[in-house]
Amino acid sequence: MKLTAKEMEIVEILEKDSRVAVEDIAKMVELSVEETKESIKRLEENKVIVKYISIVDWTKVEEHPGVRAMIDVKVTPKRGVGFDEIAERIYRFDEVNSVYLMSGTYDLSVIVEAKSMNEVANFVSQKLSTLDSVLSTTTHFILKKYKHDGIIFEPDNKDKRIVVSP
Repeated sequence: MKLTAKEMEIVEILEKDSRVAVEDIAKMVELSVEETKESIKRLEENKVIVKYISIVDWTKVEEHPGVRAMIDVKVTPKRGVGFDEIAERIYRFDEVNSVYLMSGTYDLSVIVEAKSMNEVANFVSQKLSTLDSVLSTTTHFILKKYKHDGIIFEPDNKDKRIVVSP
């Protein structure tokens, strides 16, 4: 889909902050509120704007035991469909948050979320590695998030270390 300059501006504004009021967006791009609403509706219908989301810093929520892992997956692509078929089988699992086709040593990068490291391990051993096209996996547990989608996660005061020199 070819976007107009105004539509591109709208997309960039909403990508940075999806909570900006339509009236404010209209002023920023110099369109009427109605034209802005129509543009946003068109962008949503054409799946340029896929979903509005919030970025949550779960480390600030007590008793949220979530674990995230990045799994590198080496697969054998199938003739006629390449990596698409195996990628689709993988992204249909509930534990899977994202799947990317990569260049380099591994073919797919899979991001999963679970309640514990053991759940991630079970997912890899019982679901992912048992798929026909999967040759090998390497799992990396995410220990701390510093920046995500352009947002820097500020440390808690309790995370700041004060070093006193003698």
